[in-house]
Amino acid sequence: MEKEKLLIINPGSTSTKIAVYEGDRETWVESIKHSLDDLKGFSCVYDQFDMRKELIRQCLARHGDTLDSLEAVVSRGGNMGAVQAGAYEVNDYMVDCLHYRPVDEHAANMGAGIALDLAREAGIKAYIYDALTVDEMLPINTLTGLKGVRRPARGHNLNTRAAALKLCRDRGLPYEKTNIIVAHLGGGITINLHSGGKIVDIIMDEEGPFSPERAGGMPVYAIVKMAYSGEYTKAELMRCLQRKGGMISYFNTADMREVEKMIDGGNEEAKLVFEAMALATAKNIAKIAPSACGKVDYVVLTGGLAYSERFTSLIEKSAGFIAPFAVLAGENEMKSLAEGILRVLRGEETAKLLTPNGTVC
Repeated sequence: MEKEKLLIINPGSTSTKIAVYEGDRETWVESIKHSLDDLKGFSCVYDQFDMRKELIRQCLARHGDTLDSLEAVVSRGGNMGAVQAGAYEVNDYMVDCLHYRPVDEHAANMGAGIALDLAREAGIKAYIYDALTVDEMLPINTLTGLKGVRRPARGHNLNTRAAALKLCRDRGLPYEKTNIIVAHLGGGITINLHSGGKIVDIIMDEEGPFSPERAGGMPVYAIVKMAYSGEYTKAELMRCLQRKGGMISYFNTADMREVEKMIDGGNEEAKLVFEAMALATAKNIAKIAPSACGKVDYVVLTGGLAYSERFTSLIEKSAGFIAPFAVLAGENEMKSLAEGILRVLRGEETAKLLTPNGTVC
């Protein structure tokens, strides 16, 4: 147990990512792809539970690792209803919620149950960290202009919080006393505000800037007209907004490297749309700053698209007046899960429990 050895699992819609960490060091990582043929026999996502668990077992064996060598099993958290940020020990109630009463279908819903099964075999604990449904928004930030419609809280919590914590470690800042805006730049772009040690405001990809795949915030009246035009089914319109919006709707690609090649080749439309997406991101960073009364210590850009210096520099050019910028590129979900639970094992953080009466610390 001296090695702090962790098994990390991250079920996605078409893959299962698996890694083993020994302390802060990743010893190996593997991503098992699931084709449409592999998944077509399952009527719902959770029916894939046994198949995915067996693949994880096989993966461990291939790498020469055993369950009894582990100190903990860690999974990405699923859609279990609103929870606090940080670590939760997986229990039967959480697994039941994810199986029978999820907020939404997601492959990550299986993760906690798989982790608990494997952990119990080894006589150790299973955990999740910064689940998909972290909701610490202040009440004033949840209201909209239509009673009964609440602003959603889901965003890239795992990666954005890890980026905020890393920034604080690197600069010797107390996370609980630092106001940080973090923009996750990926297929979807989400922006959140960390203040007082919590994620107190979020701009989700459905209301924020357009992105490689998402349409982002749209004129509501125009969408109502589209919905009732008879030209779209609900599923088709949702695909336009979620999977075929943004850059895909303009250039039939979500690969920003391809768009940048178009720009370098003199494509003026690509240049205009690219710059508009960066400006929309900057505007939304500015939009969330009033939730901290403008007293922002840092703006952090993270996610895969943050590797684009062209994109990040455009955002900083437009929003650099708000606070100093830091770029922490990448979608470091596996590392973020490992780091979170290492803090629990080292006594730096306490894992919470999900119960029928809410969270117990």
